[in-house]
Amino acid sequence: MKIRGAVLGTALSTLMATAAFAQEPVKIGFITTLSGPGGYIGADARDGFNLAVELEGGKLGGVPVQVVVEDDGFKPGTGKQIADKFLKTDKIKLFTGIIFSNIAGATVPDIIDAGAIYVSPNAAPSNFAGKECNKNYYVVSWQNDSLHESAGQNATNLGYKKAFILAPNYQAGKDALAGFKRFFKGEVVGELYTRLDQTDFAPEMAQIRDAKPDVVFQFQPGGLGIAFMRQYQQAGLLGAIPMVVAAPSMDATILKAVGDAAVGVNLSYHWNTDFDNAANKKFMEAWTKKYGADRLPTYYASQAYDTALAIAAGLKGVKGDLGNTDAFRAAMMKADFQSVRGAFKFGNNQHPIQDWYAARVEKDASGKPVLKTLGKVMSNHADAYAKDCKI
Repeated sequence: MKIRGAVLGTALSTLMATAAFAQEPVKIGFITTLSGPGGYIGADARDGFNLAVELEGGKLGGVPVQVVVEDDGFKPGTGKQIADKFLKTDKIKLFTGIIFSNIAGATVPDIIDAGAIYVSPNAAPSNFAGKECNKNYYVVSWQNDSLHESAGQNATNLGYKKAFILAPNYQAGKDALAGFKRFFKGEVVGELYTRLDQTDFAPEMAQIRDAKPDVVFQFQPGGLGIAFMRQYQQAGLLGAIPMVVAAPSMDATILKAVGDAAVGVNLSYHWNTDFDNAANKKFMEAWTKKYGADRLPTYYASQAYDTALAIAAGLKGVKGDLGNTDAFRAAMMKADFQSVRGAFKFGNNQHPIQDWYAARVEKDASGKPVLKTLGKVMSNHADAYAKDCKI
């Protein structure tokens, strides 16, 4: 009896220990920008991702998770230091959250080289999409060029012939102008790179006026976009030279900040609050319930929410075991989740193939400026670099 009791006790202890081990949450390192002019972008990404976790009761794909958030302060060196700490001290094997491509460039290679997994909710520089693609690197948002390709196509569809284009001088800015030019069929009469920390655009306004384009394309994300739009209006250019942009230059926060100055601006995007599908309705209802009707989500929030759903599909496929990255990849590549943007699948380089839409800033019945979806610009659009990826 004593021996049997001891055996049963040992078996019970082992079972309890195994159950406790099985319930250990998977840590997700969330490196993002929460301070500086792009701070609201990281906050929306963080909140969109965490909303998906909350809706599943602290799990993703049935697997308990712990989201560990750190602010990179809009500094590549800080992002790199956080990644190093997460990898070596916290033993984190799954990462997401990075907003800006210069921070991704300094951080993602270290993560991948350590054998960990990175799933991007935003930044997607061109070099990681082609020859430098990696089986442990996924993008749920877009490839940097592709959203600006949609703007170039939109400008062409609208009949513009002469464009002045400008963007910050970093990888995403270079990808933006390359993407726009790839699909714009007219002439580029001016091309400028601005500083990533620039707040005064008076010299650029003068050059735009002198070039006499019939449209301006600008990529100025976050606080840069707010400053640029206000100064464009103050310079008297808004009523004189139309503007065609992609989503980062006219998100919900920028629109709220600039108000009527944005009316008439044409833009393109892959998601909007008015998308009529079940997944988006669920997301919008949950977001509004948690944050109130006054805080509209930006597309950064929607992308991070989708990123959590994509990770959930991956974790479900491996039952939370990240030791087998090939099995995780097999589960991820199925894209077995309902995206808030509608149709979604991964291309061979693990970047999205998706639809793009034309939109315009218009006033609603109450006189409030809103982003109104008009129709598709591109269907099942893949990025230009996938052909160079040999995973």
